[in-house]
Amino acid sequence: MGIIVCFIISFLFPRLFYVSKLLLLVFFTAALLDIFILYRTKNGIVGKRQVPDKFSNGDENDVFIKLENYYTFPVFTNIIDEIPEQFQVRDFSIKKKLKPSSSIELKYKLRPTSRGEYTFGKRNVYVTTLLGFVSRRFHFDSEIMVPTYPAFLQLKKYDLLAIGNNLTMYGIKKIRRIGHTMEFEQIKEYVQGDDLRTINWKATAKQRELMVNQYQDEKSQPVYSIIDKGRMMKMPFNELSLLDYAINATLVMSNVVLKKQDKAGMFTFSKKVDNTVIAERRSSQMNLILEALYNVGTDFYESDYGRLYANIKQTIKHRSLLLLYTNFETVEALNRQLPYLKGIAKSHLLVVIFFKNTELDQLINNDATTIQEAYDKVIAEKFSFEKRLIVNELKKYGIHSILTTPENLTIDAINKYLEMKSRGLV
Repeated sequence: MGIIVCFIISFLFPRLFYVSKLLLLVFFTAALLDIFILYRTKNGIVGKRQVPDKFSNGDENDVFIKLENYYTFPVFTNIIDEIPEQFQVRDFSIKKKLKPSSSIELKYKLRPTSRGEYTFGKRNVYVTTLLGFVSRRFHFDSEIMVPTYPAFLQLKKYDLLAIGNNLTMYGIKKIRRIGHTMEFEQIKEYVQGDDLRTINWKATAKQRELMVNQYQDEKSQPVYSIIDKGRMMKMPFNELSLLDYAINATLVMSNVVLKKQDKAGMFTFSKKVDNTVIAERRSSQMNLILEALYNVGTDFYESDYGRLYANIKQTIKHRSLLLLYTNFETVEALNRQLPYLKGIAKSHLLVVIFFKNTELDQLINNDATTIQEAYDKVIAEKFSFEKRLIVNELKKYGIHSILTTPENLTIDAINKYLEMKSRGLV
């Protein structure tokens, strides 16, 4: 730009030819000085990118950038990180001024919306001085792949559920325990505060002092999360599919189940049943479930509930709590699968978990100003009513259900599990 200005001046004003030459000389001198200042230090800027070992799907994940300035003067940096293509970020840039001989740590967040492999490219740092004539590029970090797993970050969020003292923190209900579970622990001496209904009169007569039966929560009950990965679970909500919400809820639920000393297991189904993890209570169970959920994807087939019923009848011999994550839009769709659900419910405690269509709620709540909007509102109310009918239809046959929104899925599923546990059903 300086060269062009000098030529224009010399062309328009011949008398200023020597002035333009002087300006041109000053420009070249400043540019050479800028190059010398920037390039005389071999490693003027040293940087490093820090990424987690794995990303949590649907959560905000932190990525850190550390820069060290070995120049003895302040510099201006423009950091361009090559973000994985799944995020479709083409203009990522962080501009920062670095003080002489200083270091800085920057942080940005990434929210993946699908499981799989995310590959970062190089990280480019463009450096300029106060003169700003020349920009020097430094590049760090070769390509690195970060796998994205189901939302494991939520596990820490719900760990307190196992303790049971702060259940309302995330919307978990405090549920009154009804009666006693049937697992006898021991006979002990009565102390003030013990339930008088648990007095063991035979032991009292024998010991000649009040003795009571002590019970404990029934433990090691099998709890299976069953995920429908058919085409109906591909429906998107807030950039995640219903399948991803079900997977994230399964991971958190399994952690809560294990903390409650029950056995956690899972499997998926569509045309066939796969990704099976047998319900156990061992230290490696969460890793097994996490790895099984990593590669679960929708296959776009119509789900075969007959195959599901046959597999459960064949493989799950003990009465278990089955949490079925699926989606029904109409009563007719439910009725086609109802015989299989009734068959499963005869041998196990079945909870059918399906989703509200929140976009329909928006149509219902908005005022209709045109005939077309009135038609849309009526149809939306019909579909919303169908969802409530499905709940009543399942209840008629003694099948528990949860009708929830995707964002409340995990909370509602945990509440249902705790409720059933408090009632001694699990």
